[in-house]
Amino acid sequence: MKNLAILGSTGSIGSSTLSVVKNNSEIFTISLLSAKSNWEKILNQCKVFKPKYVHLEDKESSKKLKEKLYQENLSTSLIDKKDFLKLISSNEVDVVVAGIVGIAGLRSIYKALTSGKRLLLANKEAYVVAGEILNKAAKEAKADIFPIDSEHSAIHQCLSGISGSSSSLKKVILTGSGGPFLKKNVSDFPKITPEEAIAHPVWSMGKKISVDSSTMMNKGLEVIEAKWLFDLDSEQIDIIIHPEGIVHSLVEFTDNSIIAQLSLPDMKIPIAYGLGFPDRIESFSESLDLEKISRLNFIKPDNQKFPSLNLARKALSAGGTSTALLNAANEVAVEAFLNKVIDFNQIMEIIELVMDTIEIKTVKEIEGIYEADILARELAKKKINFLKN
Repeated sequence: MKNLAILGSTGSIGSSTLSVVKNNSEIFTISLLSAKSNWEKILNQCKVFKPKYVHLEDKESSKKLKEKLYQENLSTSLIDKKDFLKLISSNEVDVVVAGIVGIAGLRSIYKALTSGKRLLLANKEAYVVAGEILNKAAKEAKADIFPIDSEHSAIHQCLSGISGSSSSLKKVILTGSGGPFLKKNVSDFPKITPEEAIAHPVWSMGKKISVDSSTMMNKGLEVIEAKWLFDLDSEQIDIIIHPEGIVHSLVEFTDNSIIAQLSLPDMKIPIAYGLGFPDRIESFSESLDLEKISRLNFIKPDNQKFPSLNLARKALSAGGTSTALLNAANEVAVEAFLNKVIDFNQIMEIIELVMDTIEIKTVKEIEGIYEADILARELAKKKINFLKN
């Protein structure tokens, strides 16, 4: 039995992971469930999966959960932040599923890697801001990293079992649906509402990542993540728009042959791959019917229409804390857009201002990443307040 810690269990990734676990209960047991504040949903998860421990970030929500655990006579122990981080690195956990969104998940990911755990990585932002530091930690502790966003999982699968893959790899091609505004005229972008931006045409995701998909920042972040996960140069990472969302990524080798990974767009598939590796376990997702799909389309992305792609590559090229500045400014700007404080176009305006204003530094520890993150957030919020007034 593998003991799992599922971080962000009430979110989209966490819920999909629990679905896979429920259908493979003879292989997995839950040691820990964690979330930010949704005590009602995590309480129901505790009833079904009976984890040994549970953690909520929000203190008021923790109090409510503690009362309910007692009233329901559940044996699950509610733990604080300190014990939460200790547990991740303990022998009670074999696999950590990192489903916490944004830089909020960085410290727990770092803890898992320094403890030599198998990490199922859904939090791309952590690798965007601290890829070099996390890779060093993983190498020293011999931790295994399995990306479970569909694109990087696809690359991992395409490279699995390829002898000398680093020397024979020519490039990777990340696919993206293009989001809900692929065919929308740029002149209409200022009128885009949060409701429109979170209506993804292919995937069911959280609000933040849905907005990232609509600006294509999600794809820009994935370029940076791919660089660190697969030890690539920026020039080895291409992007192609694929509206059907069936081909999740491709790898081209030096002999010009290409391997691709195809499936219906269902997060349970990459999650099952990461949980079961090197074995293949049931994902209980639908099978892909190629005859029904019939046709697959591929379109070159428009970098002028979606400037996030150039901003991400600019940050990657600059190195150091540049990617942390990019990510922090994006998180703040997206939140402001979702709260209807700024318009859609101003998301990129704020990111560019932050990247052009704050000095880029070289850091070797995650504390340096947090310092850059704080500076970027402060400046982004000032710019938003200026625009609001």
